[in-house]
Amino acid sequence: MIKRHIPNALTCANLLSGCIGVVFAFNNRLDVAAYAVLISGIFDFFDGNLARMLNVKSPIGKELDSLADMVSFGFLPGAVMFKLLEQTQSDIAYLPYFGFLITIFSALRLAKFNIDTRQTEDFIGLNTPMNTLFIVSLPFIQLQYPGLIGSPLLLVGITVLVSWLLISEIRIFSLKFGTMAWADNKTKFVFLIISAVLIAFLKFVAIPFVLVLYILSSFVHFRNNPYN
Repeated sequence: MIKRHIPNALTCANLLSGCIGVVFAFNNRLDVAAYAVLISGIFDFFDGNLARMLNVKSPIGKELDSLADMVSFGFLPGAVMFKLLEQTQSDIAYLPYFGFLITIFSALRLAKFNIDTRQTEDFIGLNTPMNTLFIVSLPFIQLQYPGLIGSPLLLVGITVLVSWLLISEIRIFSLKFGTMAWADNKTKFVFLIISAVLIAFLKFVAIPFVLVLYILSSFVHFRNNPYN
């Protein structure tokens, strides 16, 4: 049946967009790479939802999704950080390769997610799409506020921090909704509303604020709903 191939086709589109983003990143078009991430994120959101809606979830779909995410939300942010470090023109010749620490820890995070039964509904550790959105926002911040992101020490610090967040034990809520009831999802709705306002006004520059808000909102959510 054709419908069973639809989710996998969307996953492949996620992968293709990620590959295109990598090419643009290595050609110093970090803005286009960021838009490729957004497109990959859209496909990644809908492939799983469609699989559940059409009742065509399969083991190959799960594995394909992880492989696609490894490119779009693992290799691509590592490539962006590589180029950002390269642009600092540091005296340390091999410093840009440090950016691929993000790729390595994204792989560890995805592997951990696949075997961790605690993560069937929510996340433990920062999810790779949110991390990637944060990384690809950095060139836009650099463009709008020259000199703010240009320090190699700061970029290395960001790389270490997000790599740790990816495999940390911090509980992060998923944006999947079992019900649309306000009482059950109040924290999530507030997070989405504030994030939408920030993005509407600041666009990509808002992403670091959204990331911090995401982590803080997750803390509040699980404090109020310790068993959810």
